[in-house]
Amino acid sequence: MSVFLPEARTTFAANYPEVPHILRHALGQHPLLELDALAALAEGLPEASIEYNYADLPIGIEGKPDATGIPIGETIRSIGTCGSWAALKNIEQHPAYAALLDELLTEIRPEIETRTGRMMKTQGFIIITSPGGVTPYHFDPEHNILLQVRGSKVMTQFPAGNAAYAPDEVHESYHTGGPRELKWRDELVEGGREFPLAAGEALFVPVMAPHFVRNGPESSVSLSITWRSEWSYAEADARAFNAMLRRIGIRPPATARWPHRNLAKAYGWRMLRKLGVG
Repeated sequence: MSVFLPEARTTFAANYPEVPHILRHALGQHPLLELDALAALAEGLPEASIEYNYADLPIGIEGKPDATGIPIGETIRSIGTCGSWAALKNIEQHPAYAALLDELLTEIRPEIETRTGRMMKTQGFIIITSPGGVTPYHFDPEHNILLQVRGSKVMTQFPAGNAAYAPDEVHESYHTGGPRELKWRDELVEGGREFPLAAGEALFVPVMAPHFVRNGPESSVSLSITWRSEWSYAEADARAFNAMLRRIGIRPPATARWPHRNLAKAYGWRMLRKLGVG
């Protein structure tokens, strides 16, 4: 049985890659996404692939919040009461989760590759959150579909590529090794769009679209399936090239969003990296 039904694929094809939208999915209560299975996965992943902290956070933070001190397996098994947030990164390191990720992305590969070319660097992330938890304001460099598996949440998403929500200098810093957390100001909220997500729903998040998330009144499990494209890499490399220009006193114009490909700056940055200058 397909996870993304024909009407969901039609909606996705009409909106990808730049318009956020809700999709229905039929992933259901998959055994790999039950809490005991996730705890076992987390306990077997490398330390660098696990991030967890208290879930009672402000929308805007600077730096990484402190860890709770509760072991990751215990955190996940008691997520309903421990007041925590946990992310399991690059789940494709585990063969069963790699197969699940491949199965999901294969279903929508034709719609993706028709628009943005070959699917590259496919990755999966699982987010487990206590009731009322917050994922602070940030952006991500991948094309992303977030599938809500258990519980509910509301993602507030902001226009990708709009410097009012994520300044060009922040993008440039990120693509040259800086953080992806964004500075929050309460007046920004007027420009956001809320996307409520219940179990059985998914949300497409465009590349670098700023967002924050508030969890619902129950614990939550979400699966994020992501991929890169030559277009997304070109934008990232063009941003890095702009950072270099800014360092030598030039104020560069911002990179362009889809369908512009930013190839001149991207190739310039790739050449500089080969020469060891970047």
